[in-house]
Amino acid sequence: MRLTTFTDFGLRVLMRMAGEPDRPFTTAELAEEFCISRNHLAKVISALSAGGYLKTRRGGGGGAELAQKPDKIRLGDVVSLLEADQALVECFLANGNACTLTSRCQLKAKLLQAEAAFIADLNRSTLADCIYYPIKF
Repeated sequence: MRLTTFTDFGLRVLMRMAGEPDRPFTTAELAEEFCISRNHLAKVISALSAGGYLKTRRGGGGGAELAQKPDKIRLGDVVSLLEADQALVECFLANGNACTLTSRCQLKAKLLQAEAAFIADLNRSTLADCIYYPIKF
């Protein structure tokens, strides 16, 4: 499987925040640290917040922080949330499937099983298993 950069950034955000769980992080701060677009990262943080993984506050002293303890956040659940709009293959799309093999395809069921196994395997691990501890100078 291949994850989108959206999911990659989402996992990075969670790992980074788990390393310093007692402080909020601004989008600008994380975007600079990860060398990515602030606008793109804002969408990632919004999705993680909507999924219940982050809580956010606006204004001075605001930012985003974990909404759950790292040992309660299952990696597969995060990936499922962030990849929800990404079909593994065209025939998984709700509409727009133009594959001429669909009616007799034996591959689709195997891919569904593989995708479910991938998420289940990731769910054996939590964010606590992947915490990023920044180096302090």
